[in-house]
Amino acid sequence: MALQRVVATPEALKVIERLKKEYGELVFNQSGGCCDGTAPMCYEKKDFHVPSRNVKLGEVGGCEFFIDPDQFEYFRYCQIILDVKEEKSAFGNSFSLEIDEGYQFITLSRLLESE
Repeated sequence: MALQRVVATPEALKVIERLKKEYGELVFNQSGGCCDGTAPMCYEKKDFHVPSRNVKLGEVGGCEFFIDPDQFEYFRYCQIILDVKEEKSAFGNSFSLEIDEGYQFITLSRLLESE
């Protein structure tokens, strides 16, 4: 079985499910920097246009996960692990949907191993 390029922790999957119940279909995008740096951002799928040059890494919790091409080059040999942390003080500091729920998605990574 091939290793997935992007996976999510059980905690992140719980938050994703809560957000899907409230907002419907979601999409993740990890940009190359800007307002929220390189944090993974969660949007309502109908409200977000994925930049055409972004790379689709896979899906987490039934949601597509895209990454900026420059970020992809940095993480080319890694597996991205979507996690979440409680972030009560981040209200208004992000465009990502989970912020209003008191969470912030983060990414961890691990080096891919050759088989």
